[in-house]
Amino acid sequence: MNSTNRTVVVTGIGATTPLGGDAASTWEGLLAGRSGVSLLEQDWAAELPVRIAGQIAVEPTEIIPRPQARKMDRSAQFALIAAQEAWQDAGFTAKAGEDAGVDPDRLGAVIASGIGGVTTLLDQYDVLKEKGVRRVSPHTVPMLMPNSPAANVGIALGARAGVHTPVSACASGAEAIGYAIEMIRTGRADVVVAGGTEAAVHPLPIAAFGNMMAMSKNNDDPQGASRPWDVDRNGFVLGEGAGVVVLESEEHARARGAKIYVEAVGQGISADAHHITQPEPSGSGIAQALRHLVENNDLKPSEIAHINAHATSTPQGDIGEIKALRKAFGDDVDHMAIASTKSMTGHLLGGAGGVETVATVLALKHRVAPPTINIENLDPEVDADIIRGEARPLPEGTIAALNDSFGFGGHNVVLAFRTI
Repeated sequence: MNSTNRTVVVTGIGATTPLGGDAASTWEGLLAGRSGVSLLEQDWAAELPVRIAGQIAVEPTEIIPRPQARKMDRSAQFALIAAQEAWQDAGFTAKAGEDAGVDPDRLGAVIASGIGGVTTLLDQYDVLKEKGVRRVSPHTVPMLMPNSPAANVGIALGARAGVHTPVSACASGAEAIGYAIEMIRTGRADVVVAGGTEAAVHPLPIAAFGNMMAMSKNNDDPQGASRPWDVDRNGFVLGEGAGVVVLESEEHARARGAKIYVEAVGQGISADAHHITQPEPSGSGIAQALRHLVENNDLKPSEIAHINAHATSTPQGDIGEIKALRKAFGDDVDHMAIASTKSMTGHLLGGAGGVETVATVLALKHRVAPPTINIENLDPEVDADIIRGEARPLPEGTIAALNDSFGFGGHNVVLAFRTI
């Protein structure tokens, strides 16, 4: 098929998060301003400096048959659960080819992870040391591969147009969705299942992040620990889970009578080229991604009514994002209602862009934006309208919303969606 510039829409959503085992319960928790962060009660957590996390609300083995789950890392389990929910929500009743609504050669899957099968890798190394070579699982390699979540989703749904795994740290899930938009826009696929997943609630990642001084050590108040833009914020809280959307060309969606949530307008991408972990403090790299978004897509800053910000609850990153918005959009920022759902879910790393895209889509669909919780004293450097405490209605008419995602290494990805 020749290159085109087709309109892309969202026709299905799915999620499994610290707030709920599906998109509906996650959305309900976000609107209610409920925290999914809790104290880690595992024996291995007792000696860690960080003993809190946003742990998954519904264990995947309650949904996936145990014989199948044993051959999959938790990151792949999360991704498959979210993808199957999104697939069914989009109106498909079987895998591509068996459901006549989509040709397998025109179906893609782009599922990202920032770390991949880290729990499998570390657990199986412990098995090797403690029990010997013969006890190492023969499924270890296909379980720990970073592309394992994408591969499992692609196999389950019959995706043959391409199965991909972008890896860009905490921007991975958003980059996956941006890549999927381009697959459809350029004619490579008619339908793409896209999102992000992460399962890194394990002593080594937690110890490593903690020693970097990147995570909150507020173990005495787990639900109040993730506090973006608050003057007393002291680091992010690790979360786990997955968020997935079904993207489709508008022509294909309307031909099969699918419900349409929103238009997926496009992506803006840049890199800081500054530091392996620290964001560029002026926000210039992020601003470049924002400018790329509006200059290369049919989008005006005046349309943007809501931003699901990256805002992880780190001192430097939260302020840099606000500075970037002002650099890119100037006074238009004044009419953008900004929130960080990480205050409730924690930071899902490579899964964040997927889960937060689901939240952004639902905010536009229902015209209500979830709040940021735990802001007791707003940082005076925050020159923007932050939604605090309670959900807020969004304006009528045609409006757009952004999902910001940034990652270690200086990766910046911004996604835009619009009512349709």
